[in-house]
Amino acid sequence: MAPSAARWVVPALAAVYLVWGSTYLAMRVVVEVLPPFAMAAARYLSVGLVLLVFLTARGAAWPTGRQWLLSVPIGGLMFLLGNGTVAFAEKHLSSGIAAVVCGTMPLWVAALGPLFGERATVREWVGLGLGFAGVAVLGLGRELRAEPLHAAVLLIAPIAWAAGSMLSRAWPMPKGLMSAATQMIAGGALMGLVSLALGEQVPTVIPLKVTLSWLYLCVFGSLVAYSAYTYLLGATRPAIATSYSYVNPVIAVLMGALLGGEAVGPEVIVAVLLIVSATAMVVVRRTPSSAATPEPRPAASES
Repeated sequence: MAPSAARWVVPALAAVYLVWGSTYLAMRVVVEVLPPFAMAAARYLSVGLVLLVFLTARGAAWPTGRQWLLSVPIGGLMFLLGNGTVAFAEKHLSSGIAAVVCGTMPLWVAALGPLFGERATVREWVGLGLGFAGVAVLGLGRELRAEPLHAAVLLIAPIAWAAGSMLSRAWPMPKGLMSAATQMIAGGALMGLVSLALGEQVPTVIPLKVTLSWLYLCVFGSLVAYSAYTYLLGATRPAIATSYSYVNPVIAVLMGALLGGEAVGPEVIVAVLLIVSATAMVVVRRTPSSAATPEPRPAASES
């Protein structure tokens, strides 16, 4: 890597660590006022369209009809089920809990690997067991037990994001950020349909704090951090580029406690330690193409 390129590695890592770690709290602030699926639909449709126009203006090839069609199930998995469910769950669950659960996404990538012709190593199976033990410990806490519906919905998020990630690798999608644009647009459109079906109502008066948090999710969570992650994949080793997946839950829990006033019980601390250790074991053994995808919050799906 050239010295001129290397100087951007640390800022890019800082962006991915801090921004994706903070999106869970930002999303919780937003869904306290805005309906989750309408909010997420507006976010991903706007970001996806901005990317599409920008990339097209820079000479990127327009996606084919088949690529648009394939973007629908992928966008449905990654954004409707992978991100919309997080927004729905955060109406009643803390951002720290959401981040810890979504932190298992790389483990699900490894678990689903055999369905796509990828054999898991012994190290990865150990990591899977350790990570799922962390989820079990988290489930013993009062917060998840008090909200079984939202807890169950939240567990869908990392599985759906992992499945969508695997399909996006297996199917012929557009190159680079254009693939993200088509998937965001498709996923945003699906979330809009769900919002209409649920009869979600957007309030006529939206507090400035909520508006700024939503803009933060769009600009920093979806554009800045995603671009930084894409750069890291090409400029660093896979273990470095994907290290966000076990850093973000820690940052999210700390920010939720310090800035959001969220309680952090002992089960959360134990779960974070188990899941972070497990994810590190799995991620350092995977290549960029099979590693965790950005957003959880999402991400984690980015969130």
